[in-house]
Amino acid sequence: MLTASNILLYVADPAASAAFYERLLGRAPVELSPTFALLPLTSGLMLGLWKRGGVEPAPESAPGGAEIGFKLADNAAVDAAFAEWRDKGAEIALPPTDLDFGRSFVALDPDGHRLRLYALGEEM
Repeated sequence: MLTASNILLYVADPAASAAFYERLLGRAPVELSPTFALLPLTSGLMLGLWKRGGVEPAPESAPGGAEIGFKLADNAAVDAAFAEWRDKGAEIALPPTDLDFGRSFVALDPDGHRLRLYALGEEM
């Protein structure tokens, strides 16, 4: 059985994107070059930030076509994370909102990739 090890995002500037993610997630890159940055997430999962112009084969989709989800404990944690990320300068695409699955907000990284923080509703 295969185990996923990386989430890769294609970015314009790996160093700028790494600085953005380090500021929001509190995790420094373990690798940083002009074309690639790598940050640890959890349980061995890594976030790779690859300079869009050097990816082979060239990506065909634009940022924002998918999301990275971060599950939080409860609604209060969603609201607190929203305030923290907003105060750190994250662009907010959706403020905290109660949806059919629970409470959620969406932030955008410098390239427009969607980051959804959420807490599942009580029925989930």
